[in-house]
Amino acid sequence: MAQVLVRKLDGAVVSALKARAAANGRSLEEELRQVLAAAARPTRQEALAWAAAIRELSEPVDDIDLAELIREDRSR
Repeated sequence: MAQVLVRKLDGAVVSALKARAAANGRSLEEELRQVLAAAARPTRQEALAWAAAIRELSEPVDDIDLAELIREDRSR
């Protein structure tokens, strides 16, 4: 695991994060992990753009009978 050191945080920011951690029943360290992990996740717009890019790489499947594929799979 990597470590990050953040210097010169405003005292009000630290106090707010401590209060948030206490309200969530977590340590400050765990709360900060949660905050940073959430901030690192792709936004909805980024995820949709990624999905669209993958979709463009795929062949169209308009002529496939999905019901027939399900029947074949169930008969195995």
